[in-house]
Amino acid sequence: MPNIKSSTDLRNNYNDISTFCHESREPVFITKNGRGDLAVMSIETYEALCGKLELYHLLDVGREAVKEGKKRPLQEVMKDIKRGISDGKI
Repeated sequence: MPNIKSSTDLRNNYNDISTFCHESREPVFITKNGRGDLAVMSIETYEALCGKLELYHLLDVGREAVKEGKKRPLQEVMKDIKRGISDGKI
């Protein structure tokens, strides 16, 4: 169930809304004149969301590469990763 507050609530109860966002890791939807206006969330939740979006993007890039035939044997990839680790690049 989404947590919906008015812009007045945000102004008057900022600390309560901040505490809720940090403890629940859920956004609070802010209305202005009875209509949706903002989504407020903790920085930790925002960073996690951005990380998920980046991961989804990288997965899409990988899927496209496979469709285009751009793939290598696992043994070759693992060899490159191990070399990168030993060279200090990874």
